[in-house]
Amino acid sequence: MIELPLHHLATEPRWFAAGAPGPASLHEHVTATGVGAWWGDDPLRPRAVAVSCAGHVLLSGDPGSVAPDFLAPFAHSHVESPARFLPVLGAAFDRVIPVERMVYVHREPVAPLCPPEGVTVRRLAADDAAALAALTPDAAWIHASWGGPRGLAASGHAWGAVERDGRIAAVACGYFVGAAYEDVAVLTVPERRRERLALACVTSLCRDIAARGRTASWSCGSDNRPSRLLAWNSGFRLHREYVRYATGNPAARPQHASRVTV
Repeated sequence: MIELPLHHLATEPRWFAAGAPGPASLHEHVTATGVGAWWGDDPLRPRAVAVSCAGHVLLSGDPGSVAPDFLAPFAHSHVESPARFLPVLGAAFDRVIPVERMVYVHREPVAPLCPPEGVTVRRLAADDAAALAALTPDAAWIHASWGGPRGLAASGHAWGAVERDGRIAAVACGYFVGAAYEDVAVLTVPERRRERLALACVTSLCRDIAARGRTASWSCGSDNRPSRLLAWNSGFRLHREYVRYATGNPAARPQHASRVTV
């Protein structure tokens, strides 16, 4: 597909629902922050569009206008799309794996937690960028939706459990920030797990989100029991279940399309 400058994107038809919880708010996040990209089959009058950020993709429109090779930029991504896109997705990649997901919405207040001695739970600021960057390479996903550690640190949408020396033991953030919902992501460094630091960060973040007049949401795999338990203990309750698709490599020969296994 062709990357579209935001000012060239047609406002009608409305491609994605506004004010939806979970990763469905991705398009609002990209439009507001400029992190990520909009794509279309045509630069002026697209019939199908995609919006991508941090390895997540939303598809909308007419799949008949999308050739399989147009979807190559979305290899190794998490794709959410209507079922009508499944044939072209199956032709575009060597594998398309359905993944069952759950979206929770924050419903129940949770009392603030007292962190262990030597740890302060607070909103992260621009000066915390170096500490975010110092997290392990496997933790880089936590700031990907903000363009990197500097973007997340300066966003005002992250709370961290910060040690006396400035190291971050846990962080929770609005990963995709929409008009009505902020979808929450959380990470704890391995050596500080089981200290309820993630719960403390999420609880503070949810209060902050509510103070902005928005609602926190939470999304995770249906088989991710630790994430589901943390969501429940943080006051989230199930909103909906859905399926997204993990894509593989671009298909070498799209004419011999692999099938989507549902």
